[in-house]
Amino acid sequence: MKYHQIDRHLFIKNRAKFTVQMKPKSIAVFNSNDIYPVSADSTLPFAQHRDIFYLSGIDQEESILLLFPDAPYENQREILFLKETSEHIAIWEGEKLTKERAFEVSGIKTVYWLQDFEKILNELMSYSEIMYINTNEHYRASVNTETRESRFIKWWKDKYPAHQVAKSNPILQRLRSVKESEELDLIQNACNITEKGFRRLLSFVKPNVMEYEIEAELIHEFIRNRSKGFAYTPIIASGNNANVLHYIENNQQCKAGDLILLDVAAEYANYSSDLTRTIPVSGRYNKRQKEVYNAVLRVKNEATKMLTSGTFWKQYHTEVGKIMTSELLGLGLIDKADVQNENPDWPAYKKYFMHGISHHMGLDTHDYGLLHEPMQADMVFTVEPGIYIPAEGFGIRLEDNVVVQASGAPYNLMRNIPIEVEEIESLMNH
Repeated sequence: MKYHQIDRHLFIKNRAKFTVQMKPKSIAVFNSNDIYPVSADSTLPFAQHRDIFYLSGIDQEESILLLFPDAPYENQREILFLKETSEHIAIWEGEKLTKERAFEVSGIKTVYWLQDFEKILNELMSYSEIMYINTNEHYRASVNTETRESRFIKWWKDKYPAHQVAKSNPILQRLRSVKESEELDLIQNACNITEKGFRRLLSFVKPNVMEYEIEAELIHEFIRNRSKGFAYTPIIASGNNANVLHYIENNQQCKAGDLILLDVAAEYANYSSDLTRTIPVSGRYNKRQKEVYNAVLRVKNEATKMLTSGTFWKQYHTEVGKIMTSELLGLGLIDKADVQNENPDWPAYKKYFMHGISHHMGLDTHDYGLLHEPMQADMVFTVEPGIYIPAEGFGIRLEDNVVVQASGAPYNLMRNIPIEVEEIESLMNH
C-alpha cells in the first residue's frame, strides 16, 4: 500500500461499535472484494470492500472477517481468514499478510488461513442462532455483478437454512456515516492531496490544452503524494461538456474564453475527497461567467451554513432550492411566472440545477448514511450547487467537503483550496 499504516485502534473501535449492536448468539461475516477479470489473464486493479476495511484495516483480496461476540471461547470472538502466503507468492506477486502482520494492521489475534474457513465456521454455527449477512443497500446501488459477498450469502443460506438471518447494512449505515477523528484526518489528507493537484493545474491550464493533459497532471500529483489516484472517475469538462453531468471522456481541446468544470479528487488510504472547481481556460472569467460563478458560490456558502446537527435532509434540499430560485431570478434565467406556475415535484430552478446539493462522503465517495434521519456531528457532506446553461455554452459547479459540528457552522476540509474568482485569476496569471 502507498499510504502510511493506519493505527489499528481505529479498527478495534469500529468493531466494538458494530458488535455492541449485534443480537445475542449471532455471527457476522464480511468478505473482501473479488479481483475482477478483464480478459485473458488481465484483471482490474484490486479495490477492497469498504466494510471489511472499516472493521479490520485489511486491504487484501481473499480475506474474511468473522465476528462472534458471544462465542464460548475468547479466541473465537474475532477471527480473520487470509489467503495463505508462501515464498512462491512472495516472489511472483509480492508478500501477502502474515498472521503476525495481520494482527499489527487489525488488532485481531486469531488469524487462520482461508482453507480452514468452512471447518471453523461449521463449529461456530453450532453455538449460534443468527447470522448477519452483508447486503448492499445503499440508495444509489445498482449491482449486476455477483460479488464475493453475494456468493457467500447464497452458499451460507443453502448450508445453514435453520439459522435466522439479520442484516449488517443498517448498522453500518449508521456507524460509517459518523466519522471517528482518525477518519476525519484521513479524509483531510485526501483533501490536501487534492489541493496540491488543483494548485498545480492553475499554472498549467492554457488555451488549446487537452482535457486529458489536465487529467495527467492531476494523477501525477496525486500518486507522488501517496494516493492510489482518483477517488472516482474524473470529470474534466470544458465548454459545453460541463452541461453533461457525468462527462468522463476528457478528450476535447480547451478553447480560449471557455470555462473548464473540474470534478476531480484524490483518495487516500481508501478514503475519498470530492472537489469541484470551474476555472477559465484563458485565466480570466468574462462578465457573464463571473456573474453566474458568484451566484453559484453564494448558494454554496448559504447551503453550507445549513449543514448542522439535527437538520433533516428533505427540508435542507427545499431551503437550498429557494436560494437557488432567487439567484436564477437575479441572473434572468427564470422569471416570476416560471416560479408561480412551477410543478412542486420539479420546481423551476431544476431546469438549471437538476441534481442534489449534498451527499455523505467517507470510505465511499457517495458514502453510507440514512437520509431520513437527522444530520449528526462528525458526518461529512459535500456541498455542490451548480448552474448549467447549454444555451450559453457553459456550466458552473463548485464543491467542498464539510464536517458537521456539534454546534455552529460546519468545518470545511477544503478551506485552503482556492475558490474566489480573484484568487483563481491571480494564481492563473502569476
